[in-house]
Amino acid sequence: MKAAEKEVKEMRLNELVDCQGARKLRRRVGRGMGSGKGKTSGRGHKGQKSRSGVSLLGFEGGQMPLYRRLPKRGFNNPFTKDYAELTLADLEAAVAKGKIDAKKPVTEEVLRASGMVKKSRHGVRLLAKGELRTKLTIEVTGASKAAIAAVEKAGGGITVTPPKPKPEGKGKARHRKFKEGAEAPKKKAESGADGDSKEDKADKRAKKKEAGQAEQQKDPADDQAPDQAEGEQPSETKEGTKDGEDGDSGSNES
Repeated sequence: MKAAEKEVKEMRLNELVDCQGARKLRRRVGRGMGSGKGKTSGRGHKGQKSRSGVSLLGFEGGQMPLYRRLPKRGFNNPFTKDYAELTLADLEAAVAKGKIDAKKPVTEEVLRASGMVKKSRHGVRLLAKGELRTKLTIEVTGASKAAIAAVEKAGGGITVTPPKPKPEGKGKARHRKFKEGAEAPKKKAESGADGDSKEDKADKRAKKKEAGQAEQQKDPADDQAPDQAEGEQPSETKEGTKDGEDGDSGSNES
């Protein structure tokens, strides 16, 4: 009886300690020659490495360092989407555990509250990994075609709501340039009808110019013809006068 009635020792917060060797004390440098790390504290005499605030990571004495000798690979896509991924298997397991009520719509707020997904910038995307047997009504930002087919096959429904568009003028300048470049062909296509009317107007203006030039070319020719006719008449009169003078001279001589 005495052995069974042993007192249970209480554990107190001020008596909690780590196991021996769990925390190793740091070496205290500059505490005398006898410590092994006194005087220069293991840094040696002079030199760049004995000074504070020096970092030589990646420096190889002036030769081309390794991080510059290796080629670049890949790129960073500025238009990537930050989706919180959710699979069909995760949904089925959550319904089985009671985290999600199958009778109520499964929205992104419900998924975050249940701990199924974390908060993301562009919402939740459903992927067709695993199998879904429960009839669910799901509302997410994105879903693959196979996932939509699997949800409909189980008798449920899925609503894909597009993300909210960014207000105009937001984002980096280069992103706005890319967006303008992508929208340029659409604007050209929309202004196709207007372009045809403009082309017709341009054709009419060109025809008017040609007609005006033709008239200008004809007018000088018409003006020159009467001038030439008028100019020929005096020449004939001159010839007549010459002949008359010759005749008079001949009569005089006779």
